[in-house]
Amino acid sequence: MPGSSPEGKELSMTWIERNKPETILDVGAGVGTYSLLLRKYNYVPKRLDAIEVWQPYIDEYKLDNKYNNIFNVDVRTWDNWNYDMVILGDVLEHMTKTEALAVWEKISKQAKYAIISIPIIDCPQGHAHDNPYEEHIKDDWTTQEVLESFSHIVDHCEYKVVGVFLARF
Repeated sequence: MPGSSPEGKELSMTWIERNKPETILDVGAGVGTYSLLLRKYNYVPKRLDAIEVWQPYIDEYKLDNKYNNIFNVDVRTWDNWNYDMVILGDVLEHMTKTEALAVWEKISKQAKYAIISIPIIDCPQGHAHDNPYEEHIKDDWTTQEVLESFSHIVDHCEYKVVGVFLARF
């Protein structure tokens, strides 16, 4: 779905406010949830960019008005992770574990921090809104598997459906 569970959003904002990133990349922007949250919390980074693979979402949710730059690319092919904070909000379950780890490897070499928000229960999802990218490819992440798979995790919280994880590189 272009939106996501509210679980973990407040904690993510606490981490952002604590680490004060000047540049943020929101991966899988969808409706622009994190842009809206940042405005709600009156946190204005010097640059807020986003990646959204599905062009219709960019148009429908007017993402070009919510971000400094919006990149219509598949995150698996993206190489510019030079941001203070990268937010992977409900993104990694839309690819294989191998692909998720490859994306993480690139992020860990360029970014300062990253936040992962991911379903931590068995969470099948097919295409939605005519968007094939909405399908959950790996729909059975657990908190333990995230902690064992992704390096540099320094904090995390498990909610009913979603786990949120903070990494410092």
